[in-house]
Amino acid sequence: MTDHPIRRAFMAWTVRGLSLLVIAAVTAWSALALYFGDNHTGTAQSVLAALFVLAGLAALIGQFIGRWRRLATLTFFALFAGVLAWWFSIAPSNQRDWQADVAQLPYAEIKGDQVTVHNIRNFSYRTETDYTPAWDTRTYDLSKLDTVDLFATYWMGPDIAHVMVSFGFAGQDYLTASIEARKERGEGYSSLRGFFRQYELTYIVADERDIVRLRTNYRKNPIEEVHLFRIKGEPELARQFFLGYMESINAVRQKPRFYNTLTSNCTNLIWAHARMNPRRIPFSWKILLSGHAPSYLYDQGRLDTSLPFDTLMKSSLINAIAQAAGDAPDFSQRIRAVLHPAVKTP
Repeated sequence: MTDHPIRRAFMAWTVRGLSLLVIAAVTAWSALALYFGDNHTGTAQSVLAALFVLAGLAALIGQFIGRWRRLATLTFFALFAGVLAWWFSIAPSNQRDWQADVAQLPYAEIKGDQVTVHNIRNFSYRTETDYTPAWDTRTYDLSKLDTVDLFATYWMGPDIAHVMVSFGFAGQDYLTASIEARKERGEGYSSLRGFFRQYELTYIVADERDIVRLRTNYRKNPIEEVHLFRIKGEPELARQFFLGYMESINAVRQKPRFYNTLTSNCTNLIWAHARMNPRRIPFSWKILLSGHAPSYLYDQGRLDTSLPFDTLMKSSLINAIAQAAGDAPDFSQRIRAVLHPAVKTP
C-alpha cells in the first residue's frame, strides 16, 4: 500500500522520539544521583555528574547519526548500568552524627495489652532551635485505645502537608507518630535530595506538647497551619493500626531504610500501614499530594461528614487553641475542642 513508507517513517520517528526522551530522563536522574553522591556533595561528585551529562548529550546526538547510533546508545546504557550498580551499593545506616531532635530511635515492647514505648520525644522548647531534650518511656494499655486522629500541617500551599497520626487512650493519653527524614547534624531538608538516598527514614513518637506545639507555637519561618481530624473506625482496627506502627518502628531500629520524597514519606507509609484494614481505601494521587489527604479521607467517609468539607477544614485549625494552651498538662484535651461532637468517639 502507498501509505507504507509514511507509516514506516512515522514509526521510526516515534521510536527515535521515545529514545530521546528515555536518554534525557536517564541523564537527568543519573547526573543528580552522582551530584548528590553517597550522602554528601563534593568536587568528585560534581565532576562525575558533569561527565555523565556530556555522555548523555553524546548519546542524544548519536541518535541522529546512523553509523554512530548503535555505539552511542550501547555505551551510554553501559555507563548507566555502572551508575545503577553504584547506586544500589549505597546502604542506609543508623550510625551517624544525628541532629538532637532525631538522635534517638523509638522502640516498643509488647506484652499482651501492655505496650511499653521507649524514646518518646518530649522536648521543652524556648524557640524552634533552642530546647531541652528529653526522652520518655511510657506504657500504654491497648484495651483503652479508642481513637485515632490525624494532624495535617500546611506551610507551602494546599497541595503539600506533613501528616501525623495520634493514638488516644481513654481520652487521657495520646501518642503521636510522625514519619520523617532523619537528618544529620548541620543538614537541612530538601525535597529534591529526598529522591536520592540522602536521608534515612525515622519514626518519631512524641508527646503532643512536643511534636504538635513545635509546629503551632514555635515554627515561624514559614508559619505552619496545623489541622486536627478524627478518623472514624472500630477500636479493633485502631488496635491493629497501632501495633503495625510499633512493628515498623522496631523494624527500622533493627534494619535502617532510606526515606524517599515520593515512595517512602509521611503520607504513603500511613496508607501502607492501613492496608491491613479490610475496609482500606484505594490508593490515590491525593495520597501522593499529601495536602489533599484530608479531603480524600472525607470523600471516603473516614472523617466527619456531617459538615461540608470546607467548613470542616476551617474548623479543624488548632493554632490559636494550641498557642493559648501553651504547655498546660491538658494540652491534648484542649486542642480537641475543634473536633465535632459527632466524631469524638469511633
